[in-house]
Amino acid sequence: MNKRLLLIEDDESILFSLRRYFEHHGFDVQSARELEEAEALAVCCDYDLVIVDLSLSAEGVHEGFEIIRFVRRHCPSARLIVLTASSAATIEHEAIRRGAHAFLRKPRPLAEIALAAQRLMGEVA
Repeated sequence: MNKRLLLIEDDESILFSLRRYFEHHGFDVQSARELEEAEALAVCCDYDLVIVDLSLSAEGVHEGFEIIRFVRRHCPSARLIVLTASSAATIEHEAIRRGAHAFLRKPRPLAEIALAAQRLMGEVA
């Protein structure tokens, strides 16, 4: 059975690359580009992994923090990776405090994101 992945990213090129990479590696991938779409998917599906960008609009990281909270409530067993361009340590600490399991800064090679996902899901030591 394939692992289920929810990608939440507003940049179409990043979303396309992540989706293609993870599908090639055996994941069943669904994606969202905005807060409401991400919430609708999180409510109706049980994911093994969620990768979320904190900034989905000009409004900044607040949407991403809301998504973390929402995913933690509706998909409590999902492992959650934050993938963001933000370099502020306070943002990283807040994301982890709200329930993110890993915090990766963009740009990041796809293989590194996949390795972080595998580690979180217990597939590599």
